[in-house]
Amino acid sequence: MKKYTKYMISAPETENGSTWGLRPPGRRLVYLALAYGCVGLGAVGAVLPVMPTTPFLLVALWAAARSSPRLRFRLYRHPRYGPGLRAWHRQGAVPVRAKQAACLLMVASLLLLWLIGAAPFVLSMVGLFFVAVAGFILTRPTHLTPSAEPRPCNPNR
Repeated sequence: MKKYTKYMISAPETENGSTWGLRPPGRRLVYLALAYGCVGLGAVGAVLPVMPTTPFLLVALWAAARSSPRLRFRLYRHPRYGPGLRAWHRQGAVPVRAKQAACLLMVASLLLLWLIGAAPFVLSMVGLFFVAVAGFILTRPTHLTPSAEPRPCNPNR
C-alpha cells in the first residue's frame, strides 16, 4: 500500500507504476510558497544589479518540480531564463557569459571590501569563499546554443 494514497487517486503513473511529483497538501503548499517566493526574488534580482537571479530561479524550479508541474513548465519555457535552466538541469552547464559575469562580480566585490577597509580576516574568508565558488562555476560544462541545422542521424556518414 502506498503512502498518501488518498492524495494519489487520479495521479498519472510512470511505467513502473509509481506516481510522480505528488506530495501531501501541507508539504505541497510549502514547496509552492517557496517556488513562488523564489520566482519573486528572481524577478527582483533581474531588476537590481546587487541581487542574483539564477540561484533563486534554480531553487524555484526545484520547488516547482515538487509542487506545481505547470509552474515548472512555465519556468522551462521562459524566453530569457528557460534555456539556462534547461541547460543546468540536463547537463549541469553554465553559459560562458554567466561564468564571466560571476567571476568579474566576485573580484569587484572583493576589491570593494578592500577599498572600504574590511578587516583582513573578513577579506581572507570572503576571498576563500569566492575562490571556492569560482572553482565550482568554472569547472561546470559550458552551455552551447544549438546549431541552426540539425546534424544527420546516419551513423555511417
